[in-house]
Amino acid sequence: MTKILVIEDEGAVRNNILMLLKAEGFQVSGAENGEVGIEMAKEHPPDLIICDILMPGVDGYGVLTQLRQSRTTAFIPFIFLTAKAERSEVRQGIELGADDYLTKPFDADELLGAIAARLKKQEQLYQRFDLLSDELDRFEQLVTAKDEMLTHFNEQMRSPLSNLRLVVEMLSNESEPEKRDRYLEILRSEFEREIALLNQVSELQKLLTPENVNLLSKFNMLKPQ
Repeated sequence: MTKILVIEDEGAVRNNILMLLKAEGFQVSGAENGEVGIEMAKEHPPDLIICDILMPGVDGYGVLTQLRQSRTTAFIPFIFLTAKAERSEVRQGIELGADDYLTKPFDADELLGAIAARLKKQEQLYQRFDLLSDELDRFEQLVTAKDEMLTHFNEQMRSPLSNLRLVVEMLSNESEPEKRDRYLEILRSEFEREIALLNQVSELQKLLTPENVNLLSKFNMLKPQ
């Protein structure tokens, strides 16, 4: 159930809004001033906040400023209520991060329409965030897969390099033609194996696309056996 916090110092206005929203199926709570509203929003973050601008103590701008500075409340949709909507006032609210304005007096359709629009936009933002999160997960998986494969290739390449070094030393100390020919054959074989591994490394970028990584993950094939 969508939770809405109404911050309004005029009791009659606040109660009317709460009654209307409750009748529409929203879970509502009310705060009689800015200080209480800030505490309520931080303690139990709502899905949307409706806040009057002109209030004693902390006004609507102060409420919005403080809530935008907190991680838990920074992205909550925020609708201002105002008795007047002068251009400078609207600009100030927008610069602080307000999402919408309603000018008093307003009817039920205006209020519900503004709420629906803000909630829809918030849902779209969440969807975009989920898509971005999925892409970041895929990218992290791709990087991890490449690291695992490169580690595997590195381990494989050490073996022929060690063999090459050993064969070169043996060849340099060997005078018998038959043994030298045998060492040369081993040297050639190990060299070809090293070249093959290097070619595999060069193909790694083409192989480990995000699509291939997803496929390898399904079959638990990311880590070389």
